[in-house]
Amino acid sequence: MRSAKLYRYELPMDSGVILREQRLTVREGFIVELALDDKIGRGEIAPLPGFSLESLEETYAQVVEQLALWSQGVELDLEPLFPSVAFGLSMAQLELDGILPEQGCYQAAPLCSGDPDELLPKLNAMTGEKVAKIKVGLYEPIRDGMLVSLFLESIPDLTLRLDANRAWTSEKALQFAKKIAPSLRQRIAFIEEPCQSPGDSFSFAIATGIAIAWDETLQHSVRKDDFKLQDYNGAKAIIIKPTLIGSIERCAELIATAKSLGIKAIISSSIESSLGLTQLARLAAWQLPQETPGLDTIGLFAQQLEVAWPGCELPVVPLNQQALIWQS
Repeated sequence: MRSAKLYRYELPMDSGVILREQRLTVREGFIVELALDDKIGRGEIAPLPGFSLESLEETYAQVVEQLALWSQGVELDLEPLFPSVAFGLSMAQLELDGILPEQGCYQAAPLCSGDPDELLPKLNAMTGEKVAKIKVGLYEPIRDGMLVSLFLESIPDLTLRLDANRAWTSEKALQFAKKIAPSLRQRIAFIEEPCQSPGDSFSFAIATGIAIAWDETLQHSVRKDDFKLQDYNGAKAIIIKPTLIGSIERCAELIATAKSLGIKAIISSSIESSLGLTQLARLAAWQLPQETPGLDTIGLFAQQLEVAWPGCELPVVPLNQQALIWQS
């Protein structure tokens, strides 16, 4: 016997969360729950404001339609759906079918800002490669370059991932690079989208020797019918954010293609709740066990949802305290 439920959640955020120059005070989204006999699978559908093309209202109509069909025995057709809807439904189906492993990769690359000393305890607790992430592009590029250089000089075994979100012109990107000694640049694993255009980012990589990763470029391009990852060469890594990419099946195909091309793939968060974030950690352990995922976003919340992130002391709100807005 099939049945389905759809919850709408609202979780307060930390007061300092800024997305595309807008303050995010509440994270909203849906949790789908598929039930078959005594088995349950859940998935999160939460378009990210400023990044997802679809709105929460647009996803609602699509989700309800799909859940009604599924409850009647129709198998899910994920390909034409919004990325966030395809991701959440595919995750729920994988969990229901017992395919998504229970073990997760919870050693996420920590997000750091000003003080290398504050990062050291997190790095010392990590096994394997000591890797952390810094957001750049929010301030002057010279300041960002000096900060990155400070971290690399202060912690000799540190590898950094940088994220610029297309913040710079070519000139500003080069100003940033000039503040980092060439001997330190090899310890920058990659910088995500340093420039406003992919071509300028590629030129930056050639000019500076600092590797780049595709993030927004991948999200925008993967929706095209003629998309081929081979056409987007020049990057050392791709950042896979399933909420912005689509179904787990599509993400797995991207990962396999990237591996065949010698490109790193990194599972990353789109600020999902702790329920969705722990599922991404399980996905990362399953599909990319050798890569540290980019999932250090639970600290942006004031509460967790249903499932706790290991080691996080934020209060956990049960799913049944959220609004149940549809069921079959």
